[in-house]
Amino acid sequence: MKKAVILFNLGGPDKLENVEPFLFNLFNDPAILNLPAFFRYPLAKLISNRRAPIAKKIYEELGGSSPILKLTEEQSSALEKKLNHGQSKDEYKCFIVMRCWHPRANEVIKEIKSYGPEEIVLMPLYPQYSAATSGSSIKEWKDVCKKNNYNIKTSIICCYPTDKNFINAHTKEIIKKIKNLKNYKLIFSAHGLPEKNIKKGDPYQWQVEQSVKKIVESLKVENLDWILSYQSRVGPLKWIGPSTDDIIIKNSKIGKHIVLVPIAFVSEHSETLVELDIEYKKLADDNGCKNYTRVPALGVNEDFIYAMSELITKKEDYKFNENLHPPKIQCPFYLKKCLCLNYE
Repeated sequence: MKKAVILFNLGGPDKLENVEPFLFNLFNDPAILNLPAFFRYPLAKLISNRRAPIAKKIYEELGGSSPILKLTEEQSSALEKKLNHGQSKDEYKCFIVMRCWHPRANEVIKEIKSYGPEEIVLMPLYPQYSAATSGSSIKEWKDVCKKNNYNIKTSIICCYPTDKNFINAHTKEIIKKIKNLKNYKLIFSAHGLPEKNIKKGDPYQWQVEQSVKKIVESLKVENLDWILSYQSRVGPLKWIGPSTDDIIIKNSKIGKHIVLVPIAFVSEHSETLVELDIEYKKLADDNGCKNYTRVPALGVNEDFIYAMSELITKKEDYKFNENLHPPKIQCPFYLKKCLCLNYE
């Protein structure tokens, strides 16, 4: 059986002149600005225009473009090779769909139709589900399929925050960095969200907490000094905390070796290569930090690729387990047989 696997990611501008249109696509997403289109469109235009100069400086630090497509292509290639390596009778082909820049869903659907799969598996490169990330990408794909009258069996792997292979991948990368360190603070940093999103029932924060809890248990370091914090806050709304910059300042001042783990990003991009590696390092240096270490995003880590391949090939084995939900939060897709709930 031919199966298409779609890897969803945010995307990023491929040159400086595309920074503003990339930002417009981001802010014109109803999952980001929850307003009627009549109001959202001009507001997205205004925000993207005002933020573009700052964002261009960020991408100048990266050589004038985002590396996220190239890195996602590497993950896609590694995953496709892994999926087709075994004795399965199924044939897998991986495709990439970016939410805010190319390749977009309306472009990729043509390639998938040409491939002619009997089943599609949706695989977000966001381990923890949020309506603003995985939810938005999956909704866009469904809308594009509906518009193109494309009806085919589709499975959704909406999240995998405590999948054992995903946890192993992080654990091994962290151990490489901390095994000879002393007096360090392990800071798990995730992209933040407005507090109102969480209060509406978005499971993102709870799932990030579950990821960190499992990793800390897996590290088996006695009296481990760690904390979970959130980065990339923008706008006037109250965001979930504590903020990563506050934690860095506090621990730099008391002489801790800062060790940062990007817990919600699986690809290097502006939030890791610029915000964590450049901006937060300067913040640490300015506050007396002598040692600063950053654990890499998972990328093509062998355990991470294996995690995704197992989730895809063994998805029928996943059973509904309501005990793995946070209180009052349902599966994002409210499935009785849910691919996101049997994390163990």
